[in-house]
Amino acid sequence: QVQLVESGGGLVQPGGSLRLSCAASGFTFSDYAMRWYRQAPGKERELVAAISSFGSIVNYVDSVKGRFTISRDDAKSTVYLQMNSLKPEDTAVYLCTAIRNRLEYWGRGTQVTVSS
Repeated sequence: QVQLVESGGGLVQPGGSLRLSCAASGFTFSDYAMRWYRQAPGKERELVAAISSFGSIVNYVDSVKGRFTISRDDAKSTVYLQMNSLKPEDTAVYLCTAIRNRLEYWGRGTQVTVSS
């Protein structure tokens, strides 16, 4: 049974940091590229960051470049999103996915709220 479980969200002040984790099970993690999306109320879902299988290629949406870092630990079947210098506009539910050959598995998400 495929599972993706996100954690690490919460309430943080502007300028603060959070580290999101996504623990995977039920498939061969190292074979899959991993992505982080976010969904804010009233807005379209946005692809925030992606990392290839084995971690050789990473990509970010322009709005988070220089602030967010995606990484993966294949030994732990976990992907991370380090978020620094957070802004109120980063507030959203963050979801991770595993993708291979157009098959994409989704987690349920973790809420990130950036507010003073």
